[in-house]
Order: sequence, then C-alpha cells, then structure tokens
Amino acid sequence: MRTVAVVGASLAGLSAARSLRQRGYDGRLVVVGDEPHRPYDRPPLSKEFLAGTLGEADLALEREDEELHAEWLLGTRATGLDRTARAVRLADGREVRADGLVIATGAAARTLPGTEGLTGVHTLRTLDDARALRADLAKGGRLVVIGGGFVGAEVASTAYALGLDVTVIEAAPTPLAGPLGEAMGAVVSALHADHGVRLLCGVGVKGLSGERQVAAVLLEDGRSVPADTVVVGVGARPCVDWLAGSGIALDNGVQCGADGRTSVAGVVAVGDCANWYDPHTGDHRRVEHWTGALERPDTAVATLLAHGAREPGTPRPPYFWSDQYGVKIQFVGHAAGADSVTVEEGSTDDRSFLAVYRRAGRQVAVLGMNQPRLFTRARKQFGTAAS
Repeated sequence: MRTVAVVGASLAGLSAARSLRQRGYDGRLVVVGDEPHRPYDRPPLSKEFLAGTLGEADLALEREDEELHAEWLLGTRATGLDRTARAVRLADGREVRADGLVIATGAAARTLPGTEGLTGVHTLRTLDDARALRADLAKGGRLVVIGGGFVGAEVASTAYALGLDVTVIEAAPTPLAGPLGEAMGAVVSALHADHGVRLLCGVGVKGLSGERQVAAVLLEDGRSVPADTVVVGVGARPCVDWLAGSGIALDNGVQCGADGRTSVAGVVAVGDCANWYDPHTGDHRRVEHWTGALERPDTAVATLLAHGAREPGTPRPPYFWSDQYGVKIQFVGHAAGADSVTVEEGSTDDRSFLAVYRRAGRQVAVLGMNQPRLFTRARKQFGTAAS
C-alpha cells in the first residue's frame, strides 16, 4: 500500500496510525479529523477538566517525542467515499486517495429537538463542548442532567463537587440497567441519593422552557424542574452518514467482522462508529469505551496490512470504568443475558464490592465498586477464561 488514510483523529484514529507505523508500514499516512484539535483524551472532559483541575495541555494523547510522519488534515470532515476511485471526499473540497482506509469517525452526542438557540443547554462529547459547559457551571446555580447514564452521572458528580444544585432525570425505571442490569444499576445510581443529588426515574422529558436562556425542564407527567444549566446525556449516534452510497454495509454503525474488516476490501473500521462482531455473544455490537478505542485498532490494522488474509482473532471482552462521587466503578464483559449476579466480596451498602454475573453458571461479566485490586485480578482471570 502506498497510501493509507485514517478518517477520524481521536483515540481510535491515533491508535490506528500508531499501529500502522509499529507494524512496519512506511508509506504515506493521512489522518483526517473534523475537529481542529490534535488528538485528546475524552474521559477527563466530564470529570477533571470540567472541574478545572486538569488543563487542555494535560489532555494531549500524543507524546512529546512522538513522530508518526503523518499528514494531518484537521478541521475538515469527510463527506463521502468513492470506493471505485478509492477516494475520501472532504467538506473543504479536497479529496484523499488511498489504497487502504481506516474508518474511525466516532459518534456524536444525541440532542433534544427544539433546543436549538436556547442558551444554557449542552451536550458533552468534544473539547469545545466541555469548554462551554465548564463556563456555565462556573456560574453556579441549578443543573439538570437529562439521562442517567455514565456521562450524565459523571457530570452530576462533578457539578455536585462544585457546589451546584443538581437533579438527574432518567426515563427508564432504573438508571444504568442496560450496561449493568437492573440490580446493579440501582446500586450504582444510588450514589446520587447518597450525596443529596435528586434522581427522578421513570419519567420522560417533554421539552424545555425559556425564551433565550433555559429556565426549566418540562416532564411528561406535568412537573417542571427549574434549571439554569441543562446537560443532555441521552446517548450517541455513530457518525457514518458520510458513507451512504459507498457500498460499505451499515447497521448501527459500520458493520465489521471480529477483526474490524468491513464489506469492502481494504477498508476497516474502529472506535465508536464500528459495529464489530462479537464471537462471545454471537452478535454485532458497538463498543463505545476508551479501552476498545485503544486496543482494537491494532487488530484492524493487522487485517488491513494483510489484505484480509489472516484469521480473525477473538476481541478482548469490553472493559470500562467510571469515577463518580469519589467512587471508582469498573466493569468487564456483558451484563445482557446474565441470569444471576452475586456479590462475592464486600457489600453493596458500603458501595465497596465485587460482583460476578453468570449465565448458565458461566461467568460473563464482573463489576467492581471501590475494589480496584480485586477487580484487576478478576479481570485478568475473566479475560483468560473468555479468550
């Protein structure tokens, strides 16, 4: 391959570029990014950066002595792919022709319809999002977080520590039931009540009120929750619209094999936009976690450089962590389909425990709260058993 293009300049794209060089690729390497920033770390955006304890320079993912000899085309997004010409079209009119392509365009935060032009309403996905939200939180007042997922919970925790009056609204009866299951989702989301943060569950949001500045969140049951700042954390959608008509199979992102290969030869996909096949569960799933964006690109790059002539391995089980109210939450595996979950160390009442999920007696996931040593040991054992 004379030219490889990586479309996406966040962690997954950077990891792919690194793997290309580490695996001996010495040809032309082009990295395209829709944001104007060099690759930066996203997890601190909802925590240390939002709290003001971490600066922008601390978010940098590239090492000071790192040189990938890549052409960085930043601040311009991909708008189309011509598979016949092997060309990526960019919004600024340029075109990048490449023999190999890594798709790493990530995902974008979902928004609430009708909130355009209303100040004080935020999503949190990018550095620019975090800058704007941090400025509003510095004013204090009342924060309402719509969505009780991990990002919403982390923002609530950070805002609580900053002294804001915080309310979290979750449409589902139990927050985090999707990734953790109902029982453990209830335990983890109880951290809000432990710290005096209001949690309203089982009720949807009808809309927002306010003329230019948001004033309240209107609930479907008729209640109104006053707000000076609103954060919308209702999930993300994969950024794959630009691939329409390209011939690449799309289904909740870019549909991939267990090694990142797509339906088009010479094209692999990684990161939040990639819907990889998971042999553990027998279905496709997007893994929207930092560790997956760090580790999986190497597998995809190996497939790309081998022109697909390699046996797909088994991806490591997905792992993620979250820090809320001073508590470290760690999870590995898949809670979906588990028929039992047992606390094997510690106590849920103390918010310090290790829980194991099983299906038909087989371990399928592990959750730890404030048990980093025990969890690390359990994760290693779990990874060995699952591979």
